[in-house]
Amino acid sequence: MNMLNEKLSRIKLLLTDCDGVLTDGGVYYGEAGEEFKKFDIRDGMGVERLRNFAGVTTGIITGELSPSLIKRAEKLKITELHLGVKDKPEVFKEILMRLDLRPEEVAYIGDDTNDLEVMKLAGFGACPADAISFVKEVADIICEAKGGEGCFREFAEQIIASKQETKLDTGETIELMVSSKREAISVRPAHKTITLNSGNKIGPGEPCYIIAEIGINHNGSLEIAKQLIDEAVTAKASAVKFQKRTPEICVPKDQWNIMRDTPWGRITYIDYKRKTEFGIVEYATIDQYCKKLGIDWFVSTWDAEAVDFMEQFDTPIYKLASASLTDFQLIKRILLTGKPLMLSTGMSTIKEIEDAVNLVWSFDEQYPLFIAHSTSAYPCKPEELNLKMIQTLAAKYPGVPIGYSGHETGLATTVAAVSMGAAFVERHFTLDRAMWGSDHAASVEPQGFQRMVRDIHDVEAAVGDGIKKVYESELGPMKRLRVNMGEEYRDKSLV
Repeated sequence: MNMLNEKLSRIKLLLTDCDGVLTDGGVYYGEAGEEFKKFDIRDGMGVERLRNFAGVTTGIITGELSPSLIKRAEKLKITELHLGVKDKPEVFKEILMRLDLRPEEVAYIGDDTNDLEVMKLAGFGACPADAISFVKEVADIICEAKGGEGCFREFAEQIIASKQETKLDTGETIELMVSSKREAISVRPAHKTITLNSGNKIGPGEPCYIIAEIGINHNGSLEIAKQLIDEAVTAKASAVKFQKRTPEICVPKDQWNIMRDTPWGRITYIDYKRKTEFGIVEYATIDQYCKKLGIDWFVSTWDAEAVDFMEQFDTPIYKLASASLTDFQLIKRILLTGKPLMLSTGMSTIKEIEDAVNLVWSFDEQYPLFIAHSTSAYPCKPEELNLKMIQTLAAKYPGVPIGYSGHETGLATTVAAVSMGAAFVERHFTLDRAMWGSDHAASVEPQGFQRMVRDIHDVEAAVGDGIKKVYESELGPMKRLRVNMGEEYRDKSLV
């Protein structure tokens, strides 16, 4: 651990100025005077994540008296709230004495001249990108984000990362001095397992949840769909997944009348999309068929009406396709169902992933969420798979099961994704890669899918626990080949 992270890992309390750091610094007047402030949702999540994942509490020291700050502190459960402060260093010293904290256990983030002295007293100082030059000179870290635009969250994530680097055991208790008493705060486990309404579980310690994505590879045929379900069951997949769209919403109108050669002849693009779309009769049949065979099924919904349609069925998950990661209205509609949400992250920047996750957490900080790393190329070249992103996402979002949605042509890389920590994987599934349709070429055929499932479970069994031991199967070779054996084995009957 480097010196910077070592200092960050000691922090137990993060104090902050408010105006210009947690808010946008603007002044908004209501009938009773200054009542309103604009807060960045990312900063609020930073407070929650510090508390939940690092055992670090947050306090506010500000010269302001805005009622909106009180309400904000109540919402974020910030009890160390000091308003209308004229002497910040004096308040800082009082907090340390009352909570029995050393300066190196407290960090401060500020942006203006009235923060200078208290930043010098704190064990660690940070400031937003738009802080005045004098503050930047004394800060240990200058955030990339500006005040009111997520700088607090950025600093919070650095503290969380430093805590994780110390490799705290799950369930370890961190002691903080709060309200003149020692209050034990149990750190939330680094990862969590989510139980689906089908009884299946996804998360660390559970078998990889393997999804056979049928998508639109049924080509509008219920019989082909049932054959694919049969093959998925034979391959021992955990689930099959389809796609549900409202063509009139999802297909841009300027593409409706483009002519296309299809198995139904030369028809317009909108008619083609209608023919590949299942309705209530088909999905009711699929629902009954999957329940009979004991396999989970769910869909990627591409519009809000599709979510309304799917609410007729009790599927265990809603999947959000990579193309929809920035469709906040669709995400909000899914969140209203309360069902676990699986986000796919192809064609997305880190910021777009952050924005989608923050939207979910702003709705409910405990919302059951999955994140799938993906690259949206069909088929995808191995050098663009970037499987290390699985570990990057796992480090960035501890507590969220991370998986992999692959579009490559081989099987080895999907198996490798599991060895790198993927709690679930998804691959497109087809009866024949030569079939007509856009997704078949990047799909896996039944025999290949069987091999992939087998290899994934072999890898899971082979990973082990990382503790070196001598297995019973090694005792015979040890007797035959070792010149000197340890005392613990000399008296054993080796056969």
